[in-house]
Amino acid sequence: MLYAVATPIGNLEDITLRALSIFKIADLVLAEDTRKTGFLLKYFKIKKKLVSFYEHNEVRKIPVIIQKLKQGQDIVLVSSAGTPSISDPGYKLIRECRILNIPITSLPGPSSIVNALSVTSLPHEKFAFLGYLPRKSNACKILLEKCKKWDLALVFFESPYRVVKSLNILQEVFGPDEKIAVFREMTKKFEETLECSLKEALSYFTIKSPKGEFTLIIRPIG
Repeated sequence: MLYAVATPIGNLEDITLRALSIFKIADLVLAEDTRKTGFLLKYFKIKKKLVSFYEHNEVRKIPVIIQKLKQGQDIVLVSSAGTPSISDPGYKLIRECRILNIPITSLPGPSSIVNALSVTSLPHEKFAFLGYLPRKSNACKILLEKCKKWDLALVFFESPYRVVKSLNILQEVFGPDEKIAVFREMTKKFEETLECSLKEALSYFTIKSPKGEFTLIIRPIG
């Protein structure tokens, strides 16, 4: 069976007891980042074979993984943090398993999307997850203009290298006074949350160099 296992987004003790049990019985672990997953397993004193499985080698490795699953091996799929295949590798392997009727199950756990939504004051009874915004400014603006009409909370990820650029585009599309919730390094030592206008957020991160991974929420009124 293939197990898609959610892992901590920061604090290692957010791992579930069931996830630890599956790690112990698995024949091998497919890891987006073997260093990070190795650190997680070492923290819980689990020794397990790790196989690198990320965006640029995923397709090449799928046939070998499928063969191991057909032979009866139990394989765990993890991303660097959070849930596999959500803006992370895993979808193509899962699709192939479904086509071949290979059993798959998921072990729920930490999610930066749900984590951010659960503590924001922005209305979020309905929301859409956009993943990472398009890299090209024009494509990003076109997407956001469409989303502007949905009357939903919009959730997306951003890297520290692009967050200022994305805030600039958001301000251009939604206006400087639109409120945004910015979550940085959730559950980690230097966790930071801001709820302010786009203008204020842009000013803050223009002065303070962005570090860590970001989850952002905006609720435009269409």
